[in-house]
Amino acid sequence: IESSNSQHQQLAEELIERCLPFSGKSFRIGITGVPGVGKSTFIEALGTYLIEEKNKKVAVLAIDPSSTKTKGSILGDKTRMNKLSVNDNAFIRPSPSSGALGGVAKATRETIILCEAAGYDTILIETVGVGQSETEVKSMVDFFLLLMLAGAGDELQGIKRGIMEIADVLIINKADGSNIDSANLAQQEYKNAIHLFPPNDNGWLPKVGSCSSTENKGISDTWEIIESYFKLTQSNNSFYTNRKLQAKFWLENTINNSIKELFYANKKIQTKIQELEMMVMSGVISPFKAARELLSIFKK
Repeated sequence: IESSNSQHQQLAEELIERCLPFSGKSFRIGITGVPGVGKSTFIEALGTYLIEEKNKKVAVLAIDPSSTKTKGSILGDKTRMNKLSVNDNAFIRPSPSSGALGGVAKATRETIILCEAAGYDTILIETVGVGQSETEVKSMVDFFLLLMLAGAGDELQGIKRGIMEIADVLIINKADGSNIDSANLAQQEYKNAIHLFPPNDNGWLPKVGSCSSTENKGISDTWEIIESYFKLTQSNNSFYTNRKLQAKFWLENTINNSIKELFYANKKIQTKIQELEMMVMSGVISPFKAARELLSIFKK
């Protein structure tokens, strides 16, 4: 399903259709944070806890940033999750973002369906860095976890407000050793800040916690917060409403992408676009007029 080959895409679509009846029965959790916050270590600690203590099957979809220069990607997350990657009840798939916005790979949503059909009941999606564009992750997960660091400068300025507003829980990682006091202080600051945000439609008030992934402290507490979220949203039906709205969003998203592909694959467009690009760059016509002209050719 990650292949761009058109024949592979047709097979992928058929495969997804056949897997759909067996999907949708997992908890989908998005995990993000600034580079160096310890996402991979946290995921390994949480995944191991869920398998060993909660008898879960965990799939980790880790998105590696692709180079804008070479389009290459290191895909090194498996090497950072040594314990989890050899566990029979875990599946780790690092995928390159390949320039896709939203901090996720293009095929991430389809991969979720495959993992669910294969029997994984907890899907952890680790995303690229932190940025406003990553809000797209929210459209494919049930729960959004934001990992933070304490003592890394001005706590509330160090992260974009947009990403904080969509987080269901903020977890201060690396709360150990000499960092415990600053972690507690940061936790209080974030708790105060969260009260300034508008309330969520689903009735959930975002929580703030702390943990040490290397010392396995606070991992069970983090899972308790996640479980309480699922209990609340399932009891008031907002969990299922959210899933339906996500399906609608991905229908619209797929239509938009397909139209764009059709547009650029059109032979008449390919003939005319270079000429118009040159005219736009030399200031002969405006980008808006050039776009309208290309769209009128496409309509015909």
